[in-house]
Amino acid sequence: MNFLGIILAVGCIVAGMLLEGTSPLMMLVLPAFLVVVGASFFACWVQFPLSDMIGGLKCILWLLSPPRIPFDSQVELLVGLSTTARQQGLLALENSIGSASDDYTRDGIQMIVDGVDKDALKSILENAIAVEEAKYEPYAKMLEAMGGYSPTMGIIGAVLGLIHAMSLLDRPDELGPAIAVAFVATIYGLVVANIICLPASNRVKGIIGQMTLYKYMTLEGLVSIAAGENTMMLKRRLAVYTGEKNENA
Repeated sequence: MNFLGIILAVGCIVAGMLLEGTSPLMMLVLPAFLVVVGASFFACWVQFPLSDMIGGLKCILWLLSPPRIPFDSQVELLVGLSTTARQQGLLALENSIGSASDDYTRDGIQMIVDGVDKDALKSILENAIAVEEAKYEPYAKMLEAMGGYSPTMGIIGAVLGLIHAMSLLDRPDELGPAIAVAFVATIYGLVVANIICLPASNRVKGIIGQMTLYKYMTLEGLVSIAAGENTMMLKRRLAVYTGEKNENA
């Protein structure tokens, strides 16, 4: 549904043009597109390595299909692990490693089985969260930066178009359409920034935040299991995270 928002936003702009009697085909100007999108992209390349550029563009696909973050099923898994550990001991958790849906949880369970101290377990899992946040943060920043550059590139495109229009002063019949085309780049810049890049950046930040919350919930559960806390105490700990998840959904 997130990508649908982009379509509807652009649709509102097109509808406004039609109501004013302007043809949307006037917006199909390849030079303006190249100046805004192309120049903004390569300006970001100056700021970010290519790997972050590619990662940022891939994150745009989250608007179509955001990653599934299974809070509820994770709570069920952790409660089940706690029950197993209390009844059969920590070594019995080895049989449940395959039930985990992500490597983070599987690694945590394996460390419990291997007898890693709960303080060391907490430290390792917290470091893993920090590393993942550091991995994804540049992707959101790349989209945000492109949203910042594109309006300026739109102005550059408009100025270039006006320079061309000034060369047509001796042809008044061509001057008006040339000026109109010149301002298309400005519209491109504003649309790319305010309908695509900046909303996408904020959406990526939101998803990263949910992924981080999910892993902190998992960390809390695994440390609780390693410490031998009873299952009811574990449920109380996890309820805090699921409550926050529901408020942000």
